[in-house]
Amino acid sequence: METFLQVLVNGLMLGALFAIVSVGLTMIFGIVKVVNFAHGEFLMLGMYLVYLFTTKLGIHPLLTSVIVAPLLFVAGVATQRFIIQPLMSARDDHIQIFATVGLSTALINLALLIFGADIANTPPSGLRLPIVIGPVRVLLGQLVILAASILLVIGLQAFLKRTQTGRAIRAVAQNRAAAQLMGINVNRMYMLTFGIGAACVGLAASMVAPLYPTSPNIGTYFVLTAFVVVVLGGLGSLGGAFAGAMIIGLIDSFAGFYIGSDVREVVVFGVFLLILILKPAGLFSDRLNLSHVSP
Repeated sequence: METFLQVLVNGLMLGALFAIVSVGLTMIFGIVKVVNFAHGEFLMLGMYLVYLFTTKLGIHPLLTSVIVAPLLFVAGVATQRFIIQPLMSARDDHIQIFATVGLSTALINLALLIFGADIANTPPSGLRLPIVIGPVRVLLGQLVILAASILLVIGLQAFLKRTQTGRAIRAVAQNRAAAQLMGINVNRMYMLTFGIGAACVGLAASMVAPLYPTSPNIGTYFVLTAFVVVVLGGLGSLGGAFAGAMIIGLIDSFAGFYIGSDVREVVVFGVFLLILILKPAGLFSDRLNLSHVSP
């Protein structure tokens, strides 16, 4: 029983990690309708910034979020303004996807040029401290990620539901043309949304960097699972992304322990494909989509 509980808790902690990485991605897709293949590279960029701030300036990894998140917000706004927005009038929407793929490749090679291929280890600063809760053990950093992912989803839902800017963003998500006729600056909402999505991954970077080694390809590991989470939870659904992340985390944990770590990804993507066949729109798209948040 203790083993089962430990595997269960490991799955929840892993799900929280996937959730905090995926929330920004589903925010961008739900509003801007762009599949951002550079999302993982934004995480990688944020993790390198955390590494530099902690090793060069001695700032605690969690405190770097007040610097890294705004910097990535600016990077997200710039990406939308100068890369995505000029392509939004193109006849083929796929050109926007190709642009984010190109940005992803450029950021990976830029990181290789600056930092090399060596792994950078951010000082854990106590976040690897084991916490014993009854029969299970977790790391302090994992609990921080769990709490932050829950608060992030709740905070974004409240922002979208209760603020004038949030309602404008939801209006754009629901009907761009109608929102524009009502006087909403659609391009500004797109830039703001892309910036918020990038800032979310900057926040995630401050918590992930002390627990995982940083390398130019680290984003690829997270972004593949993030896409699974976003599609599974329902495209554009913040609550769905969180629930989908928990499901994927539990499947990954139980499959890795009871079946084998070498086949856990097969199980994860197998379940993912099965759910897509049975419900292509995702498990929670009907109730939690960004454009259908009740006023």
